[in-house]
Amino acid sequence: MSHKPSDPRYSDCGPQTRSIHAGEAPDPATGASSPNIAMSSTYLVDEPVSFSATNLDENTPFIYTRWGNPTTRQLEQKLAALESADDCVAFASGMGASAAVLLGLLSQGDHLIISSTNYPGTAELARDTLPRFGVQTTPVDATDADAVRQALRPNTRMIWLETPSNPLLRIADLRAIAAIAGEAGALLAVDSTFATPIAQRPLELGADLVVHSLTKYIGGHGDALGGAVAGSAALIGQLRAEGLIHYGGVISPFNAWLILRGMATLPLRMRAHAENAAQLADWLAEQPQVERVLYPGRADHPQHAVARAQMDSYSGMISFRVAGGRAGAQALAARMMAELQVIHYAVSLGHQRSLIYLMETDDLLGSSYRLQGAALDSYRELAGDGLFRFSVGLEDAADLVRDLRRVLG
Repeated sequence: MSHKPSDPRYSDCGPQTRSIHAGEAPDPATGASSPNIAMSSTYLVDEPVSFSATNLDENTPFIYTRWGNPTTRQLEQKLAALESADDCVAFASGMGASAAVLLGLLSQGDHLIISSTNYPGTAELARDTLPRFGVQTTPVDATDADAVRQALRPNTRMIWLETPSNPLLRIADLRAIAAIAGEAGALLAVDSTFATPIAQRPLELGADLVVHSLTKYIGGHGDALGGAVAGSAALIGQLRAEGLIHYGGVISPFNAWLILRGMATLPLRMRAHAENAAQLADWLAEQPQVERVLYPGRADHPQHAVARAQMDSYSGMISFRVAGGRAGAQALAARMMAELQVIHYAVSLGHQRSLIYLMETDDLLGSSYRLQGAALDSYRELAGDGLFRFSVGLEDAADLVRDLRRVLG
């Protein structure tokens, strides 16, 4: 059936076993071991079924792919198993998943607390779109749990965190903020894209929902867009009915199949990403041109203790700042575009290949974050005039070092 909750068969198994087997079963007709791709938009039914998507339940058969699809369902069940969630719903992109949560669960008159720095698309949605629909938004430095508490209002309906955050790699204390949200009767939603369920499982730490851009580490190969939200059966049912079916951000079954295939190696890939990133972060910190390295696995990271307490590993994302201010950063970016041979100068992250990109401070502050006062000072203290966001891939670490030495020298 199309909407049965998470696959319970592998609940006692480790993450590598769940990454391979959860949500999947051999094809009963052909015996095929690998999942099929169900590219049909509609399905035959052999009993009367309501034509209204609001009447879906776990016994509803597949009817129409905007409502549910067999390939997509396998992806959802696998991710739910990895996140220790009751259920999961997949979307066409990470922004589709984020928009479904923010627009589907917040209403006029509600108040949202959101990390002051996070993925720019989400930041702009919270600052520009939600207020047009009467949702009040308060950005806070989520590394300070007391600041989150002080931002609460009687109408606070949701707290949205991104940890590690984009691009500063800030770490929010999920246990502490989950307790604050619970006391206030607010939902806690966590964008855990940078960590993946291999490094961090927010639901086990008290969050209500966990959001992923599947385009990144979970798909892992840079060839498919997707997003997902995992959580309780009740919340996911609500998001499926409104955020997916009514808003229409439905993932292609082919993309779901590509991401499903990538997930089989997720634990192995994340281990290699983290090992490479640890080596590259230490090497970068020794370079005279590099003023600051941000990596949660390093003891000099401002929230290293929190990261160590709630993460199983530190993923593959590094941010670093170079000498020379804006001009120095732009000059290095130009050299990277022209001279890098292994690392790709490109946006996005979480692919098997290494990606690097300059995130200019004035650009982000003007378009996405619009920080003022102490929040602005705190951002500039870490980022200066710009950070290089470095998604460390699966290449040999020595080759990555040689590539960076070429442009830093």
